[in-house]
Amino acid sequence: MIRTHAVALLLCLALLFPWSAAKAAGTDNGPRLGSVHAAVVDLDSGEILHAKHADRVVPIASITKVMTAMVVLDSAEPLDEWLRVMDWHEPPPANAFSRIRLESELQRRNLLRLALMSSENRASYVLARHHPGGYDAFIDAMNARAAELGMTDTEFVDPAGLSTGNVSTANDLVRLLQAAGEYPEIVEASQTPAYTARFRRPRYNKGYRNTNVLVHRGSWPIEVSKSGYLNAAGRCLVMSTRVDGRRIGMVMLDSLGTRTPIGDAGRIRNWLQTGDSGVIAGRALEYERERRAMYEQAEQQTAGAQ
Repeated sequence: MIRTHAVALLLCLALLFPWSAAKAAGTDNGPRLGSVHAAVVDLDSGEILHAKHADRVVPIASITKVMTAMVVLDSAEPLDEWLRVMDWHEPPPANAFSRIRLESELQRRNLLRLALMSSENRASYVLARHHPGGYDAFIDAMNARAAELGMTDTEFVDPAGLSTGNVSTANDLVRLLQAAGEYPEIVEASQTPAYTARFRRPRYNKGYRNTNVLVHRGSWPIEVSKSGYLNAAGRCLVMSTRVDGRRIGMVMLDSLGTRTPIGDAGRIRNWLQTGDSGVIAGRALEYERERRAMYEQAEQQTAGAQ
């Protein structure tokens, strides 16, 4: 009788508070995340600690700029070279916002810094335009580097992540994080909370801040970090950090608002430290369910058409 009442209680909890009921029933085996797609990996051992729809190919928005930075550094072009800022060679998407003035100049190293820490779109574009062989060669180099890393479900079509054609998976982006951590310039730029860029011809200064608010908090020993957003991609965040001495890679794709991926990072860290899977805000959870259903419906339609 007691067992019957206990089961009934859990069923009632499942109807009222589905996440709480799952925890009470002992069926929860990972952190609760508002992001639709995610991967958590021990970067030293390669152990996959948690995966959530981690093989689904989706737009990755400005996470693209991590690969952009790697290709710039792989080219071995002088980082102190001053590069002229030019306009887009074809009409850009409506979301191609930039604070950089056309025809001004900034050093390659600082354009790279702005692309990574502040997600400056034109900085990424200018880096690609000044690549040996030009813009198209830069895109080819991005895809070639992804192939070298075994990112088999990844494709790049622009250096800033403005196109929904830039796609990858959470699992592939773990490979990107691992590789990016080998570049001191990427680590340094990722860790920069704020930076004042000093342009020339004309001479002017502009201040920039890191788009990942966790960089501004001393409690997070972040190594590599990049945020991203497009309507089709939702809010995204990839980063490598340390949790109790372990190098942990976190990939969180497609979530609601700027707070959800930050909250997911906190839930992942707390789960690793305590086993507590955490709580998600109701609106973020509703978004996750809606988007998950959308992906599943699209996959069913694709399967049905084949």
